[in-house]
Amino acid sequence: MTPMGLEANCILRLGRETFAGKAHLDSGKLTFRGEAKLDLALMSISAAAVGEGGALTLSHPAGLATLELSDRGTAEKWAQKIRSPRSLIDNLGLKPNSRVAVLGVADAEFHAQARQRLGAAPETKLRAGLDFILYAADSDAALAKLKSFKKHLRPAGAVWVVSLKGKAAKIRDVDVMRAARAAGLVDNKVCSFSATHTALKLVIPVAER
Repeated sequence: MTPMGLEANCILRLGRETFAGKAHLDSGKLTFRGEAKLDLALMSISAAAVGEGGALTLSHPAGLATLELSDRGTAEKWAQKIRSPRSLIDNLGLKPNSRVAVLGVADAEFHAQARQRLGAAPETKLRAGLDFILYAADSDAALAKLKSFKKHLRPAGAVWVVSLKGKAAKIRDVDVMRAARAAGLVDNKVCSFSATHTALKLVIPVAER
């Protein structure tokens, strides 16, 4: 399973104080965990400036935060992703001609982005030849239904299992992986779906396509 985003061990500078830890940048937010904790939604960052060495200074409503990354090239890469973040639909891999079915996923932002990308609302029922199935699952019973999905996918198609994350999670990634194997699928990517949900990508094994 491949994590989405960038990670780096670095120093966080807040005013005159410095803290060691790990920064993580994905399509929606930047977080820092270690001697201090920082959570910044990308939409809240008004500027990302690259200074000497690997200093990346972020302007946000509470002030300035500087990440001292390994070198200027790394800082430039992070700055570019912050200035021009990929959309959720990009991270999910949906194309204008993708055939998509959405089952139980009620996220309004996702549906707005999907409609814009596809030119119409996604389907709400399974059929043959789908490129993507977006499936909301937060129980073992829901995961058991994955067994019926494989036959509806194109050989290179994928199922994205969308579930609650963090303390609200009712199932774990390992539960989804176990159900995927029972359904003849394998996991190969994880995506932050929203502030409250995560998504795990399941595909048909290459040898079976």
